[in-house]
Amino acid sequence: MFKPNVTVATVVHAQGKFLVVEEWINNKPTWNQPAGHLEANETILQAAERELLEETGIKATPTQLIKIHQWIAPDKTQFIRFLFAVELGSLCETQPQDSDISECHWLTAEEILHSSCLRSPLVAESLRCFLTGKHYPLDILTAYGDHYL
Repeated sequence: MFKPNVTVATVVHAQGKFLVVEEWINNKPTWNQPAGHLEANETILQAAERELLEETGIKATPTQLIKIHQWIAPDKTQFIRFLFAVELGSLCETQPQDSDISECHWLTAEEILHSSCLRSPLVAESLRCFLTGKHYPLDILTAYGDHYL
């Protein structure tokens, strides 16, 4: 049976800048939104909160769903990626707790969209989706039968 990877990502925005996390892959810095896999016994929203905290040190709950992507990576691995938004009142300091994250950067949309170090094309696409302003309320996502969570 085919089972795609389920992942979450969050576009974090404050004062006209966006937060990216940096990790080194093959001796090269790569940028991504705070993102990761859905773990056992958590909802999609809980996964987004956890990944945001682990990768940036920021404790916040996403306020909107931006998009759900089905992404087929160059190696043919398939992902279902839930993309969320967090709006912060100001740029805040970050403290990544995940040892894979070397640092975080607050950048303009242009800096991200024109970067040569994005982890995948989905990083830029996620930002473009955020910038359209077409976002969805979180109540369209529910965990049915949450007795197991």
